[in-house]
Amino acid sequence: MKHKKVTKAVFPVAGLGTRFLPATKSIPKEIMTLVDRPLIQYAIDEARAAGIKEFIFVTSRGKSALEDYFDVAPELESALRKAGKDQLLDVLKDTNMDSGAIAYIRQNRPQGLGHAVWCARRLIGNEPFAVLLPDDVIAAEKPCLQQMIEAYAETGGNMVAAMEVAPERASSYGVLDIANDMGSIVEAKGMVEKPPAGSAPSNLAVIGRYILSPDVLVNLNKIKQGVGGEIQLTDAIAEEIGKSKVYGYRFRGQRYDCGSKAGFLQATVAFGLARPDLRDEFGAYLNDMVALQKAAQ
Repeated sequence: MKHKKVTKAVFPVAGLGTRFLPATKSIPKEIMTLVDRPLIQYAIDEARAAGIKEFIFVTSRGKSALEDYFDVAPELESALRKAGKDQLLDVLKDTNMDSGAIAYIRQNRPQGLGHAVWCARRLIGNEPFAVLLPDDVIAAEKPCLQQMIEAYAETGGNMVAAMEVAPERASSYGVLDIANDMGSIVEAKGMVEKPPAGSAPSNLAVIGRYILSPDVLVNLNKIKQGVGGEIQLTDAIAEEIGKSKVYGYRFRGQRYDCGSKAGFLQATVAFGLARPDLRDEFGAYLNDMVALQKAAQ
């Protein structure tokens, strides 16, 4: 059976970024740079690689810098062109979005991820869509969403990216209750958002990549507040179990939680060492730091 192609993606970027204060007092967290690209650029590049054509941002007050980032910069481009810096011009081109490809919707008060996705319902319409959380940066040979789209072409239904976590960390995630484990794909018989310690149905946690049917939006219309007093996307997806299939996809790659300071630093090291132009100098510095720490101990 041929399933409808996924060409729309929602990027929930309305959060205040309080874990990164004071930096996020004046700039959106999604603009914070991982090596030399803002977090949001990694999510956009991943979506483009997966064939996404329409990009829907759910924003809030104070996010104008995020909108400006994807606009053209004529003065900067002119200066680079005059200086003959063609390589930097090519880098800038990747940050520009075609007119009409990107849309911004305001979430006027923080009510959870489910509410943020619901805010985009009129732009999504009656089509399957992807959701990408820019905080989750995934290093992978084949981008995570592209892996999922290829799997979705075979399965249809709803699909969430999943990874195994230590049992003591399961209470920080949405967790799948597994009906059938088929390797890279698992069929879910339930989903629990942030289960109490020791009560998780598995150690397979949901992370910030989703492919969803428009029926999930219908569920969000009637979902009440869940864990943390927020409208949880997990609850709306769980409502589909029994009516349609819900799958977890074990992606190939390394996920970094750039919504936390430790995760952001870990990603900075990993992505820095992966860059040929930085690897030698940066790697030598890290080795020196490790040696100094050992000597101090």
